[in-house]
Amino acid sequence: MRPALLLLALAAPALAQTPLTTPLASPHARVEQTVGLTDLAVDYHRPAVHGRRVWGDLVPYGEVWRAGANENTVFETSTPIRVEGQALPAGRYGLHTIPTEDAWTVILSTQADAWGSYSYDPAEDALRVVVAPRAGSATERLTYRFEAPDDSTTTLVLAWESLEVPVRLTVDTPGVVLTSMERELRSLPGFYWQGWNEIASYALDHGRRLDDALAWAERSVQMQPTFANTMTRARILDALDRATDAADARDEAFALATQEEVRAYARERRRAGRPDEADAALARLDEVP
Repeated sequence: MRPALLLLALAAPALAQTPLTTPLASPHARVEQTVGLTDLAVDYHRPAVHGRRVWGDLVPYGEVWRAGANENTVFETSTPIRVEGQALPAGRYGLHTIPTEDAWTVILSTQADAWGSYSYDPAEDALRVVVAPRAGSATERLTYRFEAPDDSTTTLVLAWESLEVPVRLTVDTPGVVLTSMERELRSLPGFYWQGWNEIASYALDHGRRLDDALAWAERSVQMQPTFANTMTRARILDALDRATDAADARDEAFALATQEEVRAYARERRRAGRPDEADAALARLDEVP
């Protein structure tokens, strides 16, 4: 046989074993949610009921299940979070479950790139939590959703057939925001007083890192003393129980203020739920030119 024909003959069986791309029986899906500044996502494949009995049959009780179809179901978080109160670092995780009638074990594995749960190893667990399933509306295809998100919490819900499995997720949003602000201040915003005042004010309003907040406010004042940053410094000194220093800083702030700045500050304090601070500022309007 000629060499070229021989090579073609040898290659033919291998080529015949290479499948062409067709639609998956369990289509791929991805659901995402931002909580504060934290990006959460679940990447999964969606099997259908197709008239079958799912729980305890298609998905056996007491066995590790990949919580989807095909490859790993993957859970992602861009920052550290808590899952049902347990700490989880930022990263990608394989999502597995062990269902029973009354309780589900939800597992996040450090191995996120396996095929389903066939090679699942408990030694690779990042965490395990136990949650209670609940009745849900009829759902033909497996669905994940993020329920009732706010600035710091959401619930990840697995829904299929007529069952839902909720998993509570919590984010330390003030901590995440301060870390993000610090990173931003190493770039262009760090050359202007406004950024240092903003991080100091945010830390104070959330009761975080008050010693750092004072240093940030003082840096802002050193760059350019204004009513805004000097008043932020005064508020932080009050929070640190340095009443005399706080009173001196407030006097300095009002000496720098315009009446419109005071009124704007009072409006902002009311929006922040601090009417006492708003009233105290407006009471000093007569001192402002």
